[in-house]
Amino acid sequence: MVREQWYWATLRLTLGLMFLWAFLDKTFGWGFATKPAGAWLNGGSPTLGFLKFGVTGPFADFYHTIAGSPLVDWLFMLGLLGVGLALTLGVAIRFASWCGLVMVLLMYSALLPPKNHPFIDDHILEAVSFVGLIVTSAAPGELLGLGKWWKQLGLVQKYHWLQ
Repeated sequence: MVREQWYWATLRLTLGLMFLWAFLDKTFGWGFATKPAGAWLNGGSPTLGFLKFGVTGPFADFYHTIAGSPLVDWLFMLGLLGVGLALTLGVAIRFASWCGLVMVLLMYSALLPPKNHPFIDDHILEAVSFVGLIVTSAAPGELLGLGKWWKQLGLVQKYHWLQ
């Protein structure tokens, strides 16, 4: 059981840091996926470029219509930040994993069909990982996280879905 807990804690941290990094890079334009001129803080849209020019497949028209929308930008960035912080800190793991699952499935639907396989790409691997975090009891936030403290909060005890 100890090895499994380390595996799930490592997976949780990896996904969390991936989402948190995407948020930070898009916010500050650290030059990885987002150049400084395109940073959210510099007036850039975190969704415009990809949704306008990067999507393919049957849902492309839908994604083109919402590209660069301030509401979509805010929802996307709050999702990246929320999922990233929750998983990195080991709090609200199941709720954050549900949110992350929805996000990666939406990203998957924007890139149909996948380039290198008939139906599997990295978004599916991430989705499977999120499902694992949702269904396993071996994904504690106590290991490499603040889960023990989080679960003792009155709000979390009242609303168990926040665990």
